[in-house]
Amino acid sequence: MVAAVIMVVFPFAMIFAALSDVFTMTIGNRISVVLIGAFLLVSPFIGLSWADFGMHVAAFALVLAVTFGLFATGTMGGGDAKLLASTSLWMGVGPALTTYLLTATVAGGLFTLFLVLFRKSSFAVYAGEVPILRRLIDEKDVPYGVALAVGGLVAFPDTAAMGWALASLAG
Repeated sequence: MVAAVIMVVFPFAMIFAALSDVFTMTIGNRISVVLIGAFLLVSPFIGLSWADFGMHVAAFALVLAVTFGLFATGTMGGGDAKLLASTSLWMGVGPALTTYLLTATVAGGLFTLFLVLFRKSSFAVYAGEVPILRRLIDEKDVPYGVALAVGGLVAFPDTAAMGWALASLAG
């Protein structure tokens, strides 16, 4: 049961956040709440020591502090900041967090470049007839939840939770 929660909730939440950001340019608080709640629910079962658990909470707190600063300066949206922090809770301080941050940064840069080029292309005139593409063309912002989802899904297999889930399924 715990392995199923781990293998379903995190990926579903990341995909939902990306789609929500593309369709509405918002990432609801409920996504971050689900990620935090699910991690707190499964963490006692996956063999984290108190020190390891503390490192996961430290990753969350550090990323939240940085992203709150970025939000306060208007550099990052509030939903992106909360999603980034709640995802970092799953990653903990270590290689998974590094992979997450680097992958999300690269994916975000590539996605932003794609949107800038797409918005200036002649294809945008024809794509404008499709409502979802019209929204992406007209918006000045970038739905960065897509990049955060890509980064999270790439880094997730390296997390302690996913390692535990795979080991428990293997027997």
